Amino acid sequence: MKRILSIFFLSIYLFSYTEARELWKLPIVFQHFQEHKILNPDLSFIDFLDIHYMHGSPHDGDYDRDMQLPFKTPFSSNCANANFIITIPDFLTEQKISQIVKKPLLFYTLSGYSYNFHSSIWQPPKIS
Repeated sequence: MKRILSIFFLSIYLFSYTEARELWKLPIVFQHFQEHKILNPDLSFIDFLDIHYMHGSPHDGDYDRDMQLPFKTPFSSNCANANFIITIPDFLTEQKISQIVKKPLLFYTLSGYSYNFHSSIWQPPKIS
């Protein structure tokens, strides 16, 4: 019973929210191929698929019939969208400044400052 229910719910999901619903149109492909086969007996099924799927959608005499084929029209109805919005709470954005403290800027002159002293830390060890 669980297996039947799981298959049932999976099929409901696949045929309502994914592109699997286009598989219902598969018999139309073979019917439309037979219509083209009557007009051109030398047409193979691969050539038929090449005409209808590899070269866009040319506006020919059977354009309306071509648009009934699977995966030819955009899937827009019953499109499932997931919207994710983050709201920042007010208590995180409001910060009260109680006092502004100015710190004195300290300027050092280069006299008495040795670059070699600090760079000697990064020297490789010397063997005596």
